[in-house]
Amino acid sequence: MSNQETAPNQPWTILKLLNWAASYFQSHQIDSPKATAEILLAHALDLKRIDLYLQYDRPLNKAELAVFKKLVLRRTKREPVAYIVGTKEFWSLPLRVDKAVLIPRPDTERLVDVALDLLRRETPGRPLQILELGTGSGAITLSLASEQAAHLFFASDISPAATALAKRNAHENNLTNIHFFVGDWLEALRPSTMPFDMIVSNPPYIPSDDIPGLQPEISKYEPLSALDAGPDGLACLRHLVQHAWIYLRPGGHLVLEIGFDQKDALTDFVQAHKRYQDFTVHTDYGGHDRVVCMTRV
Repeated sequence: MSNQETAPNQPWTILKLLNWAASYFQSHQIDSPKATAEILLAHALDLKRIDLYLQYDRPLNKAELAVFKKLVLRRTKREPVAYIVGTKEFWSLPLRVDKAVLIPRPDTERLVDVALDLLRRETPGRPLQILELGTGSGAITLSLASEQAAHLFFASDISPAATALAKRNAHENNLTNIHFFVGDWLEALRPSTMPFDMIVSNPPYIPSDDIPGLQPEISKYEPLSALDAGPDGLACLRHLVQHAWIYLRPGGHLVLEIGFDQKDALTDFVQAHKRYQDFTVHTDYGGHDRVVCMTRV
């Protein structure tokens, strides 16, 4: 790169740089090398991805090349693209993300689908009250609130930094029907003051011993508190099943994201707990068990 960069007759154009970066990423086993190159170069130049091809023959100056090179190096160290550019789209909403929060996954949109289906079946004649626990970037609550503006949403996270980021995402997406607060699961709430119609959560569900074997993008960069769920990966799920019913009205719903292999263990726990009925399991877009729903008796 440096040889061509200094050659007067061979400037680094957008197209040439995209081709180089895609090849470089591929040689370093980076997923989606072409798309990664496009996203990072568009970010470096403050352009939309389509503009890269509309301006494909535009030469870059030294300052622009330096910025892009830093982004490329960060990605080859396996830092996730979402953290590098500071944004991630979820449910067609642009969200800010940083290392204080888990990067929203497409599979979690299935949880939003399931929760929305339940909300649309309700005919209470009043605004429903929905609580999300462990909101992170706010992806789930913002998605629900964007579709169901008549209801009231509450979202908490144990991390003040995550809660502040989620609040900022709500503001930037013009969603005003969400109240955010810092809390460790349900400990900040008094069950007698506000029974919820629905509680949703994408809690940690990865067994502790599995985390070192995850992709470096996850194990090295994403917050451990949003991943680690104890020896069997069920600690947080069991906690929510055990305590959430106290904060739900009779007939209220608990909707949780789970690991693909956790259905049977969680089914047994819910049945033994005897506080819920209508236990259902929903698969994600890849056909894996991903979301469980239950209704307070």
